[in-house]
Amino acid sequence: MAASKPRIITLTKREGLSYGFYLRVEHGEEGHLIRALEMGGPAELAGLKDGDRIIRVNGTFVDNLEHSQVADLVRKSKMTVTFHVLGEEPYKQAKANGVNLAEPQSLTGLSQPIMNGVSIPAPKPKLCFLQKSSNGFGFSLKSTRSDHGTFMIDVVSGGVADQAGVKLGDRVVEINGENVESLSHDEIVQKVKAAGKNVILLLVDEDTDKYLKNKSIRPGVWLATVRHLPHKPRIADMVKRSDGYGFILKEDPKCPGHYIGQIDKGSPAELAGLKDKDRLAAVNGEEIENYTHEQVVDKIQQGNKCCLLVLDAETDKMYKLGGASPIQYWEEMRASLPSHPELETRPAPTPSLAVPTPAPADVDHKPKLCKLEKTAAGFGFHLNGIQGVSGQYIKEVVKGGAADRAGLEDDDVVVEVNGVNVETSTHEEVVNHIRKNGDKLVFLVAGRAAYDHLKSQGIAITTQLLKKEPAADILAPAHAPEEERKEQHKDTGKDNETKRPATPPPQTRARTSSSSSSESEEERL
Repeated sequence: MAASKPRIITLTKREGLSYGFYLRVEHGEEGHLIRALEMGGPAELAGLKDGDRIIRVNGTFVDNLEHSQVADLVRKSKMTVTFHVLGEEPYKQAKANGVNLAEPQSLTGLSQPIMNGVSIPAPKPKLCFLQKSSNGFGFSLKSTRSDHGTFMIDVVSGGVADQAGVKLGDRVVEINGENVESLSHDEIVQKVKAAGKNVILLLVDEDTDKYLKNKSIRPGVWLATVRHLPHKPRIADMVKRSDGYGFILKEDPKCPGHYIGQIDKGSPAELAGLKDKDRLAAVNGEEIENYTHEQVVDKIQQGNKCCLLVLDAETDKMYKLGGASPIQYWEEMRASLPSHPELETRPAPTPSLAVPTPAPADVDHKPKLCKLEKTAAGFGFHLNGIQGVSGQYIKEVVKGGAADRAGLEDDDVVVEVNGVNVETSTHEEVVNHIRKNGDKLVFLVAGRAAYDHLKSQGIAITTQLLKKEPAADILAPAHAPEEERKEQHKDTGKDNETKRPATPPPQTRARTSSSSSSESEEERL
């Protein structure tokens, strides 16, 4: 089964206020539980869920501590605290499988830290894949006893290493999946030379190194960002038709794993981008490497939709070379709204203050109405802006994702969310608008050029500018124009190719607990 993946969540609060949750231990339940989340409080906004278990507090492992000790650690944090948490089911599964949560290696997914519901730049190790050119890899190594490590120097601008994401001063942690921190300088140089034309490096920059050491976390590939890797897994969202998804799941005795085959032309599988001989790595965000063929088939058949994570042969070879899991790519792509809205650290584009110049004739000055339905991979985009500053725009639209299919594009300016104008709203306010509307969204957006042009002409950007465009669906608020609330989405439930009856998705229900129970302890934090 897949290893546990704690989330890292940072909370801040104001003097005299709480974090907005109760820390409890309960009779018949293991661990330190999150309960009674305050709606709109720091904990709820940051993504903590009822039943989550706290594993670490500010890097200190607490699963084996008394309730009062854990509560004291939180209190001593004063205004800011960082948690490692596991959801209820992953925690119970980890316990049942004998996973040692105290080991840093068990932290197989260092999530993007979240500050009161707004993601902040995560200091992660990085994987860099280098393919040697006629000029070599384009870097040199330096080792010093005082710095306790081997570091990148002489990174050639525009060279192989530079293009792969290597930066001056990065410390080398692993080479082709092997930890080299205890090796001598000469041994590490030999490892690089022995790698041949292709080498994948696990590196940490100075800030990441300090962050991990402060949290008592040993850097490893399981924590790394994979955004620098040149070959990407693919996320395929599919809805069943009456004849199924249109592919066969195969096993090859010579190649361990589950593979895609016999893709029907025009089928959901082909339209989603599946290719013959793709290796299936995850179903609906769950790794299936250790699943049997029958278990994977059953997993795909649950419901009338599924989301597959697949790799072609070249991508699979690269990931295996570095010892990385494709689920790390999934986790990074999943960091899209509404559960992990990204906050761009660079300044948001500034509206033009100069005298407007005529736009090119081929620029479309109309806004766009984009309807999104969340998939297992999220909405497939990041919301960017400055915390506390109005003006939000779209970034990192995932190709083939919900946002891409709805017509959203990078740098689109967000004008309305489900009929509510958000042009003067802060990042947090827009995120809250998105969160409260669940799995469906209607965005009114405008491309940057169109937005600047309409503003320079003093034209209000509303749905009235759309000509013969589809009206907003039932997600529009009650005060929106009636014609914007008429259209309704319908799911097309269809069977897959195995002809087995589909089982409805499991329904979860929030657990509740009485604060007056004599067999429990709790602290409001």
